[in-house]
Amino acid sequence: MRGLVVNVDSKHIPILKHMDDFIKVVETIELENYLLDPLAVVKGLRKAAGVDTPFIQHYLGYLSDDTEPHHLVIKPVDTGYITKVIKHRVTVLGVEEGVVLTADGTTVALSPLLLGIEAGLQSTPLGHVRGLYPLTLTKNLGLSFFHHAQSKLPASSSLGPGGCWDNVTAPQVFTLSGVASFATEALITGGMDGVIVGKHVAERTSRPLRLSGLLKEYYNHQLGIGGLDAAPALISQRRRTRFRKLANLPLLKRQIRRLLATYRRLDKDWKKEVKQKVERAKIEEIVNEGLKEFVHSYMDCPAIIPRCMWEAKPYRGIPTLLSLPLSFLFIHHTYEPSQPCLTFYQCSRDMRAMQRFHQDDRGWDDIGYSFVAGSDGYLYEGRGWHWQGAHTKGYNSKGYGVSFIGDYTSSIPSQSTMDLVRHQLAKCATDGVKLVSDFTIHGHRQLVSTSCPGDALYNKIKGWTQFGVRDEVTGVKL
Repeated sequence: MRGLVVNVDSKHIPILKHMDDFIKVVETIELENYLLDPLAVVKGLRKAAGVDTPFIQHYLGYLSDDTEPHHLVIKPVDTGYITKVIKHRVTVLGVEEGVVLTADGTTVALSPLLLGIEAGLQSTPLGHVRGLYPLTLTKNLGLSFFHHAQSKLPASSSLGPGGCWDNVTAPQVFTLSGVASFATEALITGGMDGVIVGKHVAERTSRPLRLSGLLKEYYNHQLGIGGLDAAPALISQRRRTRFRKLANLPLLKRQIRRLLATYRRLDKDWKKEVKQKVERAKIEEIVNEGLKEFVHSYMDCPAIIPRCMWEAKPYRGIPTLLSLPLSFLFIHHTYEPSQPCLTFYQCSRDMRAMQRFHQDDRGWDDIGYSFVAGSDGYLYEGRGWHWQGAHTKGYNSKGYGVSFIGDYTSSIPSQSTMDLVRHQLAKCATDGVKLVSDFTIHGHRQLVSTSCPGDALYNKIKGWTQFGVRDEVTGVKL
């Protein structure tokens, strides 16, 4: 049951770590402190969770003591819950704490999100938000880049990883899929949200009436029949699109340089370590390499919901490794399910239904597609980047099979959904050397006797730049 406020000392009642649960607790606290504005509430939450360091104080100032008249009063039962869901740490067993699952299927660290909101609420009338990027994102990125360089681990491990919840319906434990960096995926996602929402509240002509209302506005928007095409800009499903409009590579470089200078002054141990081991030129190289990976993974690539999050069944048998880069992108529609999915829970249900059909009815080892595009703003991992699919008979080893959820015989997916595949997934694949730069797009029907991907969608992709007409005799693109 969501929204249950529990005593964390109880060994019998679970603490549910979903954004909806957190918002309900915030609503309860706001009702008990109805005279306080959102800035006082967010500061009080941070104080209750024990999130306060000289670095944070440098930008946001000192927290007030409990004798001041406008401090937040929180019941002990709520204080325990707040500490568990806000204060970030990774245990020796790889469990990431201080994170929550959101309605769109992503996992968010609350600390950088709330720090960004606090910075935005504390901004000047001219909209200048002091410390927005360091508090939310660039400190974690900078430290991760530096420590990764010193550890001499493979380049791919400088950021992340993500992880899996024990239960998507009633999440309690989030376990990382690998060794934690200083910038786990949840910290990065929470940091991006902190930048977006913090900037938003700083630029509003009027401050939000309630913190809970602001969180609901961003995380709980229900997509209508128009999907993302008809949705407002400030929603979590548009996170990467919105962040790309606010940040770019030069800006992030400047922010990390400033961050490192500030951090050196405030952390003597870190300053000593840097002085002993790393020259200035080397630091610049580390930052450039790290940001290259960040921009690729979190700005150029689309967000992909991993298999564990849609509760996939295990692969049956032994998968076949692909030989990368591939040369083709094959476009499909699911036909059944016939309707576009607009929420994480709907899309996850559709993914499970397709996997059951492919495994149980057709006798395949797994869901056939490499990736599947929902209309909720996300791609869903099927067999993924490295394993051969079962999507285009005779050509499974030559390309990725990407399917759009829905029947597109007489209609097409939303523009946002098509852009996920046509632009974002394609760029991610070519930049990441998963696809060759001059790859070819084919509709399923060009290679197999089928009506897939539907008349309307097929006619649409024929206008895409990479689309290739196939010679029926030679099989060569014309």
